[in-house]
Amino acid sequence: MADDARAPHLVGHVHLKVRDLAPAVDFYTGVLGLGVTEYQGRYAFLSWGERHHDVALQAVGAGADGPGSGVGLYHAAFEVATPDALATVHERLRERDVRVSPVDHGISKALYFDDPDGNGLEVYLDTRESGDGKWAGQNERFDPADLAEE
Repeated sequence: MADDARAPHLVGHVHLKVRDLAPAVDFYTGVLGLGVTEYQGRYAFLSWGERHHDVALQAVGAGADGPGSGVGLYHAAFEVATPDALATVHERLRERDVRVSPVDHGISKALYFDDPDGNGLEVYLDTRESGDGKWAGQNERFDPADLAEE
């Protein structure tokens, strides 16, 4: 790990382009529990409460192309603290009929899904403490219903 006190040390926020603010704001507040801190024209700023915004949404219009399949951002990932929190996100996604891919990486349990505009998202629980802390290339499906038992 780099030991440079001048280097950035924290992801400040994620800025996503969406077609329409209203459904995007509804999705991010309803699924991820973000709150709106500010609207500014075509922009909405959402936060979990510690900062002005953790996610910025920018409306680019109904006719905008979706994310591509080539080079570019694969997904934005958000960590939860407990298995129950991950189960709650999964339930919120199911209530909205969002297609979810649950993957156990051995070091984390992750839910992969797209927002209404096709932006890739991940919500995950870090499980490094339960193993050796190193990823061994594991990508196995898991049943999110089992999270309640952890």
